[in-house]
Amino acid sequence: KFEDIFDVDHFINYLKDDVRIVRDIPDWFTEKDELFTSIRRTVKNIPKYAPAQFYVDNVLPRIKEKKIMSIKPFVDRLGYDNVPMKINRLRCRVNYHALKFLPGIEEMADKLATRMRNRTGNVNPYMALHLRFEKGMVGLSFCDFAGTREEKAMMAEYRQKQWPRRFKNGSHLWSLALEKRKEGRCPLEPGEIGFILRAMGYTKETQIYVASGQVYGGNNRMAPLRNMFPNLVTKEDLASKEEIEHFKKHVTSLAALDFLVCLKSDVFVMTHGGNFAKLIIGFRRYMGRHRLKSIKPDKGLMSKFFGNPYMPWANFVEDVMITHQTRTGLPEATFPHYDLWENPLSHCMCRA
Repeated sequence: KFEDIFDVDHFINYLKDDVRIVRDIPDWFTEKDELFTSIRRTVKNIPKYAPAQFYVDNVLPRIKEKKIMSIKPFVDRLGYDNVPMKINRLRCRVNYHALKFLPGIEEMADKLATRMRNRTGNVNPYMALHLRFEKGMVGLSFCDFAGTREEKAMMAEYRQKQWPRRFKNGSHLWSLALEKRKEGRCPLEPGEIGFILRAMGYTKETQIYVASGQVYGGNNRMAPLRNMFPNLVTKEDLASKEEIEHFKKHVTSLAALDFLVCLKSDVFVMTHGGNFAKLIIGFRRYMGRHRLKSIKPDKGLMSKFFGNPYMPWANFVEDVMITHQTRTGLPEATFPHYDLWENPLSHCMCRA
C-alpha cells in the first residue's frame, strides 16, 4: 500500500494548498467494498494522454452525479502538451517534493550508499547499474538471446503460455526479433552492457551496485559481466540478513532501496526502458544531479556493432565513445508526448 513505503503525513501536508487529500473514504459512503469492482462506480475507456478537456467533459459529470468514482486504468491517462501549465507544475511538485519515502527506507538507503563508497577502505565513487534481464522481461520482449536449444525451447513454451495471442505458432517471431534488435527495443544482456562499459573506459576496479530482480540464466548469464567487473554488489551483499529482513515484507520497499542507492550514485546506467530508470534519470536532472552521469545506451546502434564479428576493438571503442557523448543525462529539449518524468526540463525546471 501507499503508506507502506511513502510518508503519508508529508504527502498530505505538502499538497494542502493544491489538492485536498483525505486518508479514507467518508463514512457516509456505504458501498466501499464495491468502489473498485462496481461498473457503476468506475470511469473506464480513458484514452492514453487524454487532454484536460476530456476530463472536464467526460469524467467530471459522472463524479458530480455519483459523488465518488474510481478511475481505471490510470497510467498515462493524462497528456503533457494538452493540459494547463499549472497542472504539469503540480505533477512536478508531487513527484519531486510530495512523494517522500518513509524514514526507515531513507536511513537504510543512506547506509547502503555509504557502504558502497567505503568498500575499498577509502572513499570511492560508485556506479549503479539497473539491469533489466528478468525472465518476465526477456519473455515479454520477444527478442532472441544467446542460449542452448533447451533454453530457447523453454522460453518459447513460457511465452506461449503467458502471451498466447502474440505467440500464435511462433513461426513469425524470428524476423520480429531481428527487427526489434535493430531498432534497439531489446534488453541488453549482462555481457553486452559489460562490453559497452569497458569501451567507455571503466576498469575492472569500478565499484558497481546492481539493482535488478532475479537475472534470467542466473550465474551463467552474469559470468561475462562479473569477469569484466568483479566488484559487483547488490543490497543483499551490503546489508546483513537482519537489516534486509524488515524490508522483505513488501517488494516495493526493496525497490525503494534500489531507487535511492541508484539516485545517490556517481554514475547511473540503465540497460532497458521502464519507469524505474526514467524516474531516476528525471530525478537526477531535476535535483541538479545531471552533473553526475546518467548513461542511456543507444541499443539500436550497439546491436549493429555486436552483430559485426570482424569489427576491431579499437573501432568499437571509438564508436561507443562518439555515440554516447550526448547520452549522459543532461536535460534535453522537450517534444510532443515526451516523458515528463524522464525529462522534467520545461515544466519543472524553467521559471518562465
